[in-house]
Amino acid sequence: MPSPLLETLCDLVTEAHTRIQKDFSQLDPIVGVSQGMRSVGIPADAMTIDCLRSGKRIIIVLHDETPQLVSYQFAFRDKDPRNEFESLDRAELTEALLYDWMQHYFLAKV
Repeated sequence: MPSPLLETLCDLVTEAHTRIQKDFSQLDPIVGVSQGMRSVGIPADAMTIDCLRSGKRIIIVLHDETPQLVSYQFAFRDKDPRNEFESLDRAELTEALLYDWMQHYFLAKV
């Protein structure tokens, strides 16, 4: 059963994804949710937002020990993520922020 924070994140990403598809049909991000870290003893859930066109990925991790924080990283689909993640207060994670991340990161030149 997903945590309330994961459910909220899914709702926010769904709203941002819908807007991105409307405004930038060429991006067509793919969203994935994983609770697989729990099966190896890590009390966290992860979400990836991939852009196949650019090969870029946004990784969002929700740790049970720090429910007030959201960890994230701008990465690439074909590369392992770095060990360092940025953090922000969960109250700052909004549909508008997720939309902004997708728009700016996926459209930016590497």
